[in-house]
Amino acid sequence: MSGQLDPELLVGIDWATEKHDVCLLAPGGVVLGEKTFRNDGAGLAEMADWIADHLAGPPEAAHVAIEVPHGPVVETLLERRFHVFTLNPKQLDRFRDRFTVAGAKDDRRDARVLADSLRTDRKAFRCLEVDAPAVLELREWSRMADDLQQDRNRMTNRLREQLRRYYPQALQVGTDPGADWFLSLVEAVPTPAAAREADPREVGRLLKQHRIRRITAAQALDLLRQKPVCVAPGTAEAALAHIGQLTVRLRLVNAQLREAHKKLDQICRHLQAEDPGNAEVEGRAGGQRDIEILRSLPGVGRIVLATLLAEGARPLRDRDYHAARSLSGVAPVTRRSGKRVVVVMRQACQVRLRRAMYHWGRVAAQRDPLWKERYAALRARGHSHGRACRGIADRLLAVAIAMLRDGTLYDGARLRKSA
Repeated sequence: MSGQLDPELLVGIDWATEKHDVCLLAPGGVVLGEKTFRNDGAGLAEMADWIADHLAGPPEAAHVAIEVPHGPVVETLLERRFHVFTLNPKQLDRFRDRFTVAGAKDDRRDARVLADSLRTDRKAFRCLEVDAPAVLELREWSRMADDLQQDRNRMTNRLREQLRRYYPQALQVGTDPGADWFLSLVEAVPTPAAAREADPREVGRLLKQHRIRRITAAQALDLLRQKPVCVAPGTAEAALAHIGQLTVRLRLVNAQLREAHKKLDQICRHLQAEDPGNAEVEGRAGGQRDIEILRSLPGVGRIVLATLLAEGARPLRDRDYHAARSLSGVAPVTRRSGKRVVVVMRQACQVRLRRAMYHWGRVAAQRDPLWKERYAALRARGHSHGRACRGIADRLLAVAIAMLRDGTLYDGARLRKSA
């Protein structure tokens, strides 16, 4: 790779929870040493010192191969200025067959396989770099927001099922049973019997407190007072006990999710203002910054933007469309054998980024006339909804990379003329 010293030492590290097996190879493939280190501060420092002791030149002359692209091991190695390369575990499994065809697996052998594969097939590895602190923080908050959203979805589904047991008409009042106002409404009017006796003024005050205008107190009570379903004695009480527990947890998750979204916006503003990677395009006065450019694209909201910046930082920074589409999973996989050709969805990708790309394409197809037409054309050709959304996202990604390269904002009219 350009800009890197030829390796003086090749290092393979088989990462584990409690210990790490390390193998050192000379450039010719001769084993210089094998050792095991504990997974703690002292052990990692000892490992880095042991690698450095086998170097005659600068730390950059040590090329280290490891499966896991993150964590304290990688950060320790990068802090010592070693070149660190990562490899997909599936590829490591294929390289392992060079050393044993019987399927045997051993941690020490895996460390040697990593080091030897880096020596012979460096193009299969990805070189790691230290991200900016703001990008690391954005990635963590983005992943926390994703986890919180999944927790919220699970608990909302459980709440919906409990209401269907004895109070299905309540689900007609709102589309999101996990919302704070809906939880307060169920607490105030927990059963069909309570709905018949409820004071419209109290329900009106509750809706006003949560700024709900799409439904009035009278409309809500009309729905809640519909003929109830027949249930066995004790069913409503059991469901209410379950709903009470879910309500407490949903309110907490809602508050944490709001905090995470607020933090994502704050970090994105900080990146837009200060990230040197978003510098103006050279030679172009008043060039736009990366975040402003991405925000101008249809379908890009808070979550999609944060996920693109957090999980796809390197290909976006390098303006590498092919790397970005492979990493995000929008590039399909073609399998050819004789006369048989099958095109399937890419599974080897960053799952969170693939999910964000799907929603990017879906929202753009819903809200932008140009991409709505493209979506309809893809569906007319026989593509499924998911495949059509990924196709839209793939095209939008190509447009985004071109915009980032040129430093221009999105212009739908210009894109339509060039189509």
